[in-house]
Amino acid sequence: MNRYLVWLLRYAWLLLLLLATPAMAQEGGRLVTDDEVNAIAKELYCPVCESTPLDVCETQACADWRELIHAKLAAGETRQEILAYFGENYGDRVLATPPARGLSLLLWVWPFVAFIGGALIFGRYMVNMRRAAAASENEKAMRETAVSYPIPPTKDPYIARIEQELKGE
Repeated sequence: MNRYLVWLLRYAWLLLLLLATPAMAQEGGRLVTDDEVNAIAKELYCPVCESTPLDVCETQACADWRELIHAKLAAGETRQEILAYFGENYGDRVLATPPARGLSLLLWVWPFVAFIGGALIFGRYMVNMRRAAAASENEKAMRETAVSYPIPPTKDPYIARIEQELKGE
């Protein structure tokens, strides 16, 4: 019985340590995971390297920015507030998704305008093709049903000669 009591106390002590560890790590704010930091870091670009996301960059500047993101998350700031902070302090070039204002609004609108314009041009092309096909069918039907009238003989020898050549005589 004494042995079981010792094992029970050991498990109770281990459980107590496991429950107390997250509370000690919080340091006055909420517990922030690396996944939360990297989720925001993916939406920022490195200030030193061109076109390198913050979550994969190995420079010291990026490590400092990730620590800043960690501190801001621990202080309770939201994702939008953190992105707004970096956009205001370092410019819109560090944001992976540019804000829809000013000249960058064109980046948001242009794909839709191009798609609609392309669809209109393609639709007009198809209508013209159908009209051309219908016109050629009408001409073919008119040729098949056309009645050939005899051409009255002409007195002009030049026209008579041209008509003979056209008939293949």
